[in-house]
Amino acid sequence: MTKKISALTAQTQFGQIMNRAVELQERFLVDRRGQPAVIIMSVDDYLQTIAPEDIALRAIRDEAKQAGLDKLTMEEIDAEIAASRREKRARSDRG
Repeated sequence: MTKKISALTAQTQFGQIMNRAVELQERFLVDRRGQPAVIIMSVDDYLQTIAPEDIALRAIRDEAKQAGLDKLTMEEIDAEIAASRREKRARSDRG
């Protein structure tokens, strides 16, 4: 159930509201001067209810996880991108 709170309450108790959203899957409708302004909810809740993961993306993520690619550092990711770009340029130069 969504709880209605004021912007002032959201501002002064933000840490507690975040904890409740994450740990208890609570949602908060924040109103400003009596008008609904924003919703506070956990990312997990958002992904499950508002933006469920596409089946194809889930398959790609699971494949990457099995290959150990979910643990790449930013340097390794940058190196993979650079290698892919070099490969693409080499193909376009040949043909």
